[in-house]
Amino acid sequence: MTEPQIKPFSPARAAIELVAIDIDGTLLNSSIQLTDRVEKAIKAATAQGVKIVLATGKTRVAALDILTRLGLQTPGIYVQGVVTYSADGSIQNQLILKDSVVRQVLTFAEDRGFTALAYSGSRILMRAHNADIEAAIRKYHDSTPEIVGPIQNLLASVSINKVVLIGDARAITALRWQLNIQIGTSARLVQAGIPSMLEVLPPGASKGTALKRLASELKITTDRIMAIGDAENDVEMIQFAGIGIAMGNADDKTKAAANHVVATNDADGVAEALERFVIIPPPPPPAPPRAGGAPTARGHTAETTAPTTPAVGVAASLARVYTPPPPPPPAPPGVVVAQPGVPTPAHTTAPSTP
Repeated sequence: MTEPQIKPFSPARAAIELVAIDIDGTLLNSSIQLTDRVEKAIKAATAQGVKIVLATGKTRVAALDILTRLGLQTPGIYVQGVVTYSADGSIQNQLILKDSVVRQVLTFAEDRGFTALAYSGSRILMRAHNADIEAAIRKYHDSTPEIVGPIQNLLASVSINKVVLIGDARAITALRWQLNIQIGTSARLVQAGIPSMLEVLPPGASKGTALKRLASELKITTDRIMAIGDAENDVEMIQFAGIGIAMGNADDKTKAAANHVVATNDADGVAEALERFVIIPPPPPPAPPRAGGAPTARGHTAETTAPTTPAVGVAASLARVYTPPPPPPPAPPGVVVAQPGVPTPAHTTAPSTP
């Protein structure tokens, strides 16, 4: 398989102020667990003032334990970007499917044996019990489905944010093609990395659209945003962010949209991304003062050395290089010894004794 093209990453970047992170396949590992390394990295980023924004296709209920464990007090993007919640859990923005589109999709899919789920805020509505689907929803910690009979009968009183259709993977591929022809631009069809599931969203809805709106409200520029994801439903926010990160377990389309690819969700890829591109390492500790150092007025330590006598030091150095010859023996009485620079008498006679 050909390696996807990766957009170049420039190390000369602005400090990241907001990180949007997908949950399943990204933040959590294959066991749907948050590892200690990822938790530590996220807390280090938030300690620097970075806003961590969860961006998932699930409802906010599915993220409550994560929000509590990480201590996040930030808005969140849920239901594939269709609903954005404030930090206090109130709905900040949401998009709604037209009743006519919901009715058309449900009727067409259910007539062909697909199971349909309708999302309304944090509620998940189902026509009838399905043990396998309900178990899967519990596994991912999402809201417990409400069994309501034909969902079409509730459209007059309940707003629907998105519809999820579940069935055989090959049949879902065919269904996507058929619905795309039927509803055209009246809705958006997307898959979240699960071949047996197709999602129907309001037109223009995506995590990327929600992230763009949220960034505008928070007055954070694109170059100060990082987004991390692993599937088709993450592509728009990865492309929007100044630094788009694809997980090592992401599909080729998602990797091709990213600036950089990190390790898989089972190898703490989110922690790698935060450690490399967001978390500012602490400065190295100051060097310890030398022994005998004395504090100065500014609190620094000045180096001190034992004083030396220059003459002694020079003499000692010369002694290692040059040893002068011994002095000549004394001259006999009456003999004048020539000295450099001193004239010597032409003839000298010792006085005689009369």
